[in-house]
Amino acid sequence: MIPTDIGEHEYFHKVVDCQWACPAHTPVPEYIRLIAAGRYSDAYMINWQSNVFPGILGRVCDRPCEPACRRGRLDKEPVAICRLKRVAADLKDDIQDRLPVAPLKRNGRRIACVGAGPASLTVARDLAVLGYQITVFDNGVSPGGMMRSQIPKFRLPDSVIDEECGYIVNLGVETRYNQWVDSLAQLLTEGWDAIFVGTGAPRGRDADVPGRNEAAAHIHIGIDWLANVAFGHTTRISPRVIVLGGGNTAMDCCRSALRMGGEDVKVVVRSGFEEMKASPWEKEDAMHEGIPIINMRVPKEFVHHSGKLVGVLFEIVRAEYDEKGRRSLVPTGEPDILMECDEVLVAIGQENAFPWIEKDIGLEFDKWGLPVLNNMTLQSTLPKVFFGGDSALGPKNIITAVAQGHQAAISIDLFCSGKSLLERPPPMTNLVSQKMGIHEWSYDNQVSEEERKKVPVKSLEKTLKDIKLELEMGFDPYMACSEAERCLNCDIETVFTAKTCIECDSCVDICPTECITFTHNGEEDDLRGRLKAPAKDLEQALYVSDTLKTGRVMVKDENICLHCGMCAERCPTGAWDMQKFLLLAAVAGTEVRRT
Repeated sequence: MIPTDIGEHEYFHKVVDCQWACPAHTPVPEYIRLIAAGRYSDAYMINWQSNVFPGILGRVCDRPCEPACRRGRLDKEPVAICRLKRVAADLKDDIQDRLPVAPLKRNGRRIACVGAGPASLTVARDLAVLGYQITVFDNGVSPGGMMRSQIPKFRLPDSVIDEECGYIVNLGVETRYNQWVDSLAQLLTEGWDAIFVGTGAPRGRDADVPGRNEAAAHIHIGIDWLANVAFGHTTRISPRVIVLGGGNTAMDCCRSALRMGGEDVKVVVRSGFEEMKASPWEKEDAMHEGIPIINMRVPKEFVHHSGKLVGVLFEIVRAEYDEKGRRSLVPTGEPDILMECDEVLVAIGQENAFPWIEKDIGLEFDKWGLPVLNNMTLQSTLPKVFFGGDSALGPKNIITAVAQGHQAAISIDLFCSGKSLLERPPPMTNLVSQKMGIHEWSYDNQVSEEERKKVPVKSLEKTLKDIKLELEMGFDPYMACSEAERCLNCDIETVFTAKTCIECDSCVDICPTECITFTHNGEEDDLRGRLKAPAKDLEQALYVSDTLKTGRVMVKDENICLHCGMCAERCPTGAWDMQKFLLLAAVAGTEVRRT
């Protein structure tokens, strides 16, 4: 193998598993250390720069960072990264004076953002401070998009949405609420320099089974029903409720139904429990509230008497897989089951809907109804029209919408400046030694033995009676500090200098995970099998040094390294050093590096 080029920013970026997994590339260990030190406002601002909505995402993020967390490979429970983000939001001071301000003199360019969800607001935030005049259109009465309309208040209070959307609107962004944009062709005639479409995936999929039309008064599309609940249009539900679907929306529906008067609420899913799209913690929360999840049932008929729903008839199925691993659901032959109910909430998926975009204006759509985009730039086949969030590449989550908003803002800035959209600005990176003495570091490298902390919650007796009462209370400062100390500081990198090494093997002897090996070089497959602890995870790189005096190389398995620094503490020559790697993702206005 060729020696590892640690100057290539992606190498250490990928070692920081949580940041690599985050679509917005939030520098997670950096803000967690600040939380441990009680510097909540500093931690909040690091989050705000990357993910824009720390208080919102600290409550409802899909947490792609946590399955990637190295701590989860050590004791099976990752650091509670998401809930620590909430700590920074809840315990921060007033950060108004830390926020950027829009320049008094605008640059003369006007950008229309259709929709006031997370993607559009991210575009607005990034471009407003560069002098663009941003106008956000939304048919609602306040900003937030699906964060406000589809996430129940017991998970995400309006006050948090108001605060964090307000930080953006107060940058001089013009808002046109209660305004439905019904024609992209008309918008294109109004002189906008660019148009960003962030309208989400506003149409819920329906269950096309017999009896649907006849019993329509008692069958509701999940996302529409949640929106009606959020805005107070729906205030109650019948006692017996079935929720169809296995995603996060289904979990929100069943938990909301329980708070709206449902006494017998069930979730029925086509797939197996492990295959459900809902996040594990969402399923746990539903079951904690006494809601059963019934798997491997396919709806065959909505049973009704003269339009009055009396139940749903289900076929029992099992999963079979072909030689390529593709799943099909096969009837087991058991008798169909009738589950009695009064109302059904259908939460079996969402899809894009663009009735306001004319088909003859040059904007192309694919066979799934999604706009044809450059996946890097998010530019459509109409050069001045860009997409982001669920409306771009299909339904995902808030943090992905934010990440796409950042990328679209970069593209719009380049487009309006007449520059190539493919020449993207690089991230800002830094690599700095943490050495404070011969064997002392500026961070605490003691590996905590604490177990993951559970977030305190209010009693179900109270929360099930009030759909607006937030269930989770968040960590207090003591719990937050304890949980933060579980972080393994994966951004503090072990940096090896071959010419200083005397091959004494002190680092090998002291390493608690046996991740360091001195051996002769070879092809990667061969080398992975010859290490002291075989490196089986091909997703994580091997750190390979230059050739040493004996002709051997140092090889470190990045997958099992704890970043504890014991190799650097033991090394008599300083060949090992602990250096902090910081990566801040590029935003609009960042200069493209010239080479």
